[in-house]
Order: sequence, then structure tokens, then C-alpha cells
Amino acid sequence: MKTAIVTGGSGGIGRSTARHLAGAGCRVFELSRHGESAGGVEHISCDVTDEAAVRAAIDECLRRSGRIDILVCNAGFGISGSAEHTSAADAHAQLELNLFGTDNAVRAVLPHMRAAGGGRIVCMSSIAGILPIPFQLWYSVSKAAIDAYVLALQNEVRPCKISVCAVLPGDIKSGFTAARRKNAVEDGYAERVERSVRRMERDELNGMSAEAAGAYVARIALARRTKPLVALGVPYKAAAAAAKLLPRRVSNYIVGRMYAK
Repeated sequence: MKTAIVTGGSGGIGRSTARHLAGAGCRVFELSRHGESAGGVEHISCDVTDEAAVRAAIDECLRRSGRIDILVCNAGFGISGSAEHTSAADAHAQLELNLFGTDNAVRAVLPHMRAAGGGRIVCMSSIAGILPIPFQLWYSVSKAAIDAYVLALQNEVRPCKISVCAVLPGDIKSGFTAARRKNAVEDGYAERVERSVRRMERDELNGMSAEAAGAYVARIALARRTKPLVALGVPYKAAAAAAKLLPRRVSNYIVGRMYAK
């Protein structure tokens, strides 16, 4: 039986991913600050921004199961607003969870995967990582960093028979929308930010269900290997292809017309 760890698995895509991995026969541990064991998924309380807590949680998974085959780094949140009015504290918090929380989990499992002769690591990115979205600047930065992290890590650990990829969702109907942290003051940008965020949230609430997204992520996690960057959903596969083919000034202009008017 394979053992899988899902960070941020108490809700949304993470919870669905954990359930589908359990349904596929894996022993699944879910790491988050709030949650409970249910549906074949074992909860371990952990703040992934705390390196010592992450290592302790990984050690507990190993004590219970004796192995780690799959890691899905899903923990994250979003902030929105103009760059000018986003506080340094909020920008740092965005990177601390989305990027460094991922790194904490990856570094904690790598020694065990190397010793076991292989493993699978899936990191949650976003289509915003390749098509950065205005007024979601720091969220986009965090996901672009995940893409770079995955591409570099893949080459480092390939000889160890560890495969790595990033999944790039687009608009997903989940608790992520309600949890988004917004700037309180937007002097000079208020109307544009309001229009932009309203469109983002409308698209999210009409997007793919978290259940369907989690089923997809679980399939990717169970695959031996995939492309290093995998867009989730037909519209976003098309968007990812367009980002490669179009001149950057053209793709960025289109995104600007959509989200920065």
C-alpha cells in the first residue's frame, strides 16, 4: 500500500485529493492547522510554515506507516489588491505559505524518498504562474516561483527516481474565494481593483468543482511521471499553450484587458 501526504487537505481541492487517493488504496495523511480524520484520511495538525512542525509531522507519518510514496503540496491562500497598497507583511505571508510552506514539506520528505529509491511530488501552482494577473500580483509571483522550483527540483532528484510536477488550476469553485485576503485601502485603484476582483470571483464561483479538481490531482499524483507543468482543465490547457505561442506583450495585453481595465 502506498502512503500519500497532502498538505492543506482539510478543505477544497486538498480534501478532495486526499479522499480520491484514499479511494485508490493509498494510506493518506492530511496535514493542516484545522481538520479531523475522516473518510480513510488521517489528520495530523501542522502549520506548514513552521519547519520544525513539518518535520515532526512527517516523522509521525513515517512512524505510523513506515514509508512515504507521494507528497501533494496543496496548502496555500490568495491575496488581492494593488501592489502599491499591499503591505510587506501580507506579501511575505503569501510567499511564506505558498512557496516556503511547499519547500518545508518537500525538504522533509526528500531524504526518505531517496532512501526508499523513489517517490512522487506534486506541487499546486496556478495558471497565474505563467499568465500573471494584475491585482493578484503576489499570488502570481508565488505560483511562478513554484513553477521554477519544480523545474529545477525535477533535474536535481531525477537520478533518485523521484518525479516532480506542478499542477496549474484555473478557476475552481472552493473555499479559496471566500478566504482571499483583500487590501483595506486602494487609493487611486479602488474602482479597477473592485472590477478585477469581482470578475475573478465570479469566474471562480462558476469554475470547476473542487471535487473534480481533486480527482484530477489524485490521478496526477498516482502517475509515475507526467509533464513537469500540467494545466488543469481544457480552457487552461489552451491558455497555457497560448502563453507559449503568443509574444509576451500580446498575452500580457489580453490579461490586462480582462483584469486591469
